Amino acid sequence: MGFLDGLWRGRESDFDSGSAATNSIRLTKRHSQVSLTKQGAATGNLRINLSWRMRTSDISGVQRESLLRHPFKALKPPEVVGHSQSMVNVDLDLGCLYELKDGTRGVVQPLGGYLGDVNAPPYVKLSGDDRFGSASGETIYVNLDHKDAIKRLLLFAYIYDQTPAFDRTHAVVTLYPSNGPRIEIGLDERHPQARSCAVVMIENVKDEILVRREVKFVYGFQGELDRLYGWGLQWGRGHKSKAER
Repeated sequence: MGFLDGLWRGRESDFDSGSAATNSIRLTKRHSQVSLTKQGAATGNLRINLSWRMRTSDISGVQRESLLRHPFKALKPPEVVGHSQSMVNVDLDLGCLYELKDGTRGVVQPLGGYLGDVNAPPYVKLSGDDRFGSASGETIYVNLDHKDAIKRLLLFAYIYDQTPAFDRTHAVVTLYPSNGPRIEIGLDERHPQARSCAVVMIENVKDEILVRREVKFVYGFQGELDRLYGWGLQWGRGHKSKAER
């Protein structure tokens, strides 16, 4: 346990975030794709956030109240709360496999501190590693002012350590373009033993930036996602240091 796939260390740079819209588009199996170009949102910094929350009933079981003693409390839905280490020991990470037009391929992810760069290749930057599912979650920025250099980006999530629990985390990946509605992809399919999930593909197709829902769960880690999508990287074994944890 505690060992995943790792690659080389990326560069670091400061960046500005785009503005968030108040409305949203939810990508589903039936409606799985949206064009940022057609929405006028294919410029600026695209912010991509992974957040996860758990119901208390998922942690401690459903506790039913007596209708006679607490007639209104019994009808109250289970409280939704951000989890903490004391509640559940799950660490979700957000990563991105990238391929540029010049053939450069690599990964941006918390493991190994491969945080990327938003102002230089690969124009993808991870803001940090959230260990406990805080309100801010984990965030990746993509600089779409350099979209002509980008061929495809695969955003993925994986459980770093402990018991697989995608079916209990209520995880959501949200894309915040510089203009227009935010785009949401829920990881709500039941795959109790899965450790990784390919969430969304961002592709430059004939100068149009397309966002496509994937939501494909696998039982391995980044190397298995690589093989599934034909990235062709060489993966080694890696783990987080105490500082990264």
